[in-house]
Amino acid sequence: MLQNLTEITVSTPAIAIEGLSFSYADKPEVLRDIQLSVEPGDRLGVLGYNGCGKTTLFLLICGVLTPSQGSISLLGKAVIPNQFCSDVGLVFQNPDDQLFSATVWEDISFAPENMGLFPNEVELRVRAALQLTGTEALQHRAPHHLSGGEKRMVAIAGILAMHPQIVIYDEPSANLDMRARRRLIHFLQESQQTFLLASHDLEFALEVCNRVIILNNGQIVADGRPETLMADVALMEASGLEVPHSLTPPHHFG
Repeated sequence: MLQNLTEITVSTPAIAIEGLSFSYADKPEVLRDIQLSVEPGDRLGVLGYNGCGKTTLFLLICGVLTPSQGSISLLGKAVIPNQFCSDVGLVFQNPDDQLFSATVWEDISFAPENMGLFPNEVELRVRAALQLTGTEALQHRAPHHLSGGEKRMVAIAGILAMHPQIVIYDEPSANLDMRARRRLIHFLQESQQTFLLASHDLEFALEVCNRVIILNNGQIVADGRPETLMADVALMEASGLEVPHSLTPPHHFG
C-alpha cells in the first residue's frame, strides 16, 4: 500500500480583503478595490501620506466602518460591521483616547471583564499583559499621570489582555522619546501576534516589519519587502514619501 509522503497544508490567512472600497459622505473613494492577504505571523507596515486611507483601512478591518463594496475576513470569519471581535485589537494613535480608568490595572482589565471572563482568568490575563509590556510597576498608577511612552505600553497591554490574534497599531511611535521608541521597537520585534502598523516613522517601520504595502490615491501601489520597496526612490516620491536615511546611498564628496 502506497503512503502519501507529502502533506500540503493550506493555512487560513489572518486577514483576507477582496474588492474593498470605501467612501465618506464628503470624500468619495478613500479606498478603491483593495485586495490584500495577510498571513499568520506577518508584520505588515501600511505606508502612505496623510489622508491616503491608512486609518480608514484599520477601522474597516475592526468592523467600526462598513465597506461600500467588498469583503473582509479575519481568520476565515467574515467581519460583521459594528460587531465586537476579540480576534483583533486596535491600539489608537493617541493613548489618551484609549485610557480612561482610575488605575492602570482597571484599564487593562476592562476588556477581559467585558468579555465575560471569570475573575481569576481576568487576573491572569492582566498580569501576563503587564509582564509582556514591562509595566508591572505601573499597575496602581493613574494613567493620566504616566509619561507618553508609559501610556503607549499600557494601551498595548490593554489590547493584549484580550488575547487577540491580530493587533493593529496606528502610529505607535508618535511623540515617543528615544528610549521609549527603542523599547517599543524591541517589544514589536519580539511580538508573537500578527500585526499591521501604520507609521510616518519609516525607520521604525523598517526595523519592525517584514513586509510593507504602500497606499496611494486609495489603492495599494506596492507590496513587498521593506528594504526593497522603501529604497525605491521613484516609488517613494510618487507616493508622497521619502526614502529612509538608512537606505539612502552614501554621498561621496571630492
